[in-house]
Amino acid sequence: MSSLASGFRPRSLQWRIAGLVAAATCLAVVVLVVLVHQASRAFELEQSRSVAMLTLERAAVSYSRTGLVSGTGAELNAAGVPRELRSLVREGRHGTEYADGPDGPAMWAARPAGPRILSVRLSLSTTLGNLDAFNKSILRAGLLTTVVVMPPVFLVARGMSRRLRKAAGTARRIAAGDLDARISARPRPFDEIAEISGAVDSMAASLQARLRGEQRFTADVAHELRTPLMGLITAAELLPDGEAERYVRDRVRALCALVEDLLEISRLDAGVERADPQHCALVELLEETVERVAVPAEVLVRGATDPADVRVWTDPRRLERIVANLVVNAYRHGRPPVTVTVGMDADTGVPTVSVRDSGPGFPAGLLDDGPQRFRTGARERGTGHGLGLTIALGQAQVVGATLTFGNAPDGGGAVVVVRLPRGPAAEPIPG
Repeated sequence: MSSLASGFRPRSLQWRIAGLVAAATCLAVVVLVVLVHQASRAFELEQSRSVAMLTLERAAVSYSRTGLVSGTGAELNAAGVPRELRSLVREGRHGTEYADGPDGPAMWAARPAGPRILSVRLSLSTTLGNLDAFNKSILRAGLLTTVVVMPPVFLVARGMSRRLRKAAGTARRIAAGDLDARISARPRPFDEIAEISGAVDSMAASLQARLRGEQRFTADVAHELRTPLMGLITAAELLPDGEAERYVRDRVRALCALVEDLLEISRLDAGVERADPQHCALVELLEETVERVAVPAEVLVRGATDPADVRVWTDPRRLERIVANLVVNAYRHGRPPVTVTVGMDADTGVPTVSVRDSGPGFPAGLLDDGPQRFRTGARERGTGHGLGLTIALGQAQVVGATLTFGNAPDGGGAVVVVRLPRGPAAEPIPG
């Protein structure tokens, strides 16, 4: 009972199908009972009308011959004759009328007999009672049929719902980046769910092939660019000192950095990167990172915690790469001051690192879709290749961290929160 209650989700497909079948079955039973009741009642009344008229005619013949009505089932000037039927007889006509009086339902037939009214009353209490009992039997049979039909209907609907949930879960895994996910549904003729599952698997395979082709292309381009770059670096060394030489060297360095970023992205895409976690002092690592990238940023520790006590379990080289990219991105595409804040997540208790600038904030497209390579977002956040945030996100996945992109609620710039994974307890720091 508890498992059934825990699985009761009225909006799920299985409950909707079961409810629809139950409603349709109950509606069919009600319609059947109503139609049968009306048809049976009309038939019984018509039969009763015919019997009453036949009895009345026989009584009229007997009365005309003998002047008596005893033994014929008829009565002269009966007190219970319905008013409308009585008026009809006074006009010299004969007829029948159904009436439900104190003695129960009955079919009346009457005709004039001289100055008197000759009438016949045919009781319908037993007939209509049997009809009501018959209708109740149909209703009970319909409800029993509903009870018997519902379990197999629910099981069939549950199987369909389970297959659709599996397809939806696989689609979500594919959307999250697991391109190896497949439903692997067995083909079945005239099975729409199997067709949907096959279409999802086909889409995933096609998407995986295209993405791997793009990844190979990126890696090949980066490797092919290395050889001419070495020649450019050598040629730049031979240029005489001057403004042109400084400009060429600056552009060559930028091109070298771009090629290295492309190679790093290709390794992240290929999934060959592996983390080497260890305990490290977080605040010290952040300060060294800010100093290395030569960006005017301030490292803050939220709360009363001693900075020396903030130790995390992570790969320090990759965490340094993540924070360096975030700080450089905040400085280049936002506005100073740039702050790096160390804190603890209020819900999970894991350490966090927040990088915030004072610029116009992230564009809506980045907040919705995440960072995209070679897409820099809003023009007001400057120009670039869009690779820094992509690399930071990829390295975060390698170390098991999560990145959350947002804008400060007070309009104070872009904010990226790095939630580090919870690792084993660190050994005490020697005093």
